[in-house]
This record gives sequence, C-alpha cells and structure tokens, in this order.
Amino acid sequence: MTATELRLRTPRHRVSRKALLWWTLRAVLQCAGLIIVQVALLLFADLDLMRWTLPITAGLAVLYVAVMPQWRYRVHSWEFTELAVYTLTGWLSQEWRVAPASRIQTVDTNRGPLQQLLGLATVTVTTASAAGPLEIAGLDHDDAVRLVDELTETTQATRGDAT
Repeated sequence: MTATELRLRTPRHRVSRKALLWWTLRAVLQCAGLIIVQVALLLFADLDLMRWTLPITAGLAVLYVAVMPQWRYRVHSWEFTELAVYTLTGWLSQEWRVAPASRIQTVDTNRGPLQQLLGLATVTVTTASAAGPLEIAGLDHDDAVRLVDELTETTQATRGDAT
C-alpha cells in the first residue's frame, strides 16, 4: 500500500439528506434550552442583564439553526474503499481523516432517539490512532448496516495487526 493510494482527498459520498432535519432539530433543542434558562432567569431572578442578552441569544440561535445544518451537510462526506475509510466532517472547523483498513479495530453503530425517528445512524470506526475514532454521522440506517457489513468483511480479510 503506497502513500498515493491513501492520499487525503474529498470523500465521494454525502450523508443522508435526512441529516439536515436531524441537525436542525438538535440545534433547535439546544438553543431552546439556552433560551428557556435565560427566560427563567429574567422572570424569576429578575436579572436586568437578561433583558439585553435574551434578544441577542435569540438572534444568534436563529442564525445558528438556519446556517449550521446546511453548512454541515455540504461538508460531511465519507467513502470506503478496500484500502481505507475516508471522512470529512465539521462545519466551522473541518477534519479530513483516512483510516487504512489494516488499522481498523472495531466498527460500531449508534442511533439516538432522533436518529431512530428519522431512520438515521452513526457508524464509528475505531483504530489505534491517537486522534480517536472516525465517525460517519447522519447515514441512512440501511446504508449504515451495509457499510458496517462491508467494513467487517474487509477488515477480516485485510492483513495487518490493526495497531
């Protein structure tokens, strides 16, 4: 396996379009929690500071909910070849990762409540890397199952010690 074969490049596959809704719902819930705390402080603690910060928080929350999921969807991509798993994640801070198949130790699937509701899953590929596992979040559940099966078959057939 040469460095050219494992070069850092933009992966070919996007996550599911349903990931847009998932990221939007998560952002709405996060922002709503922050706004509820500020409203409670305004009503029950009568903090004058909240009269100023609440509108700013609400404005930033609307901007965050409108921009983050779209931007994140444009960035998030993944690819699996017989040689490696490639991921590109993030939105403000972006991370490109390559995990050679010979270094893969475990492959896991995770589905939180919102992901289950939307038919999505996250596939986590663990290697011996100090950078931690690769995550492919927002995959269609059926695509995630197929990917896990393919990764498992390939890693079992790949020579190497996964370290």
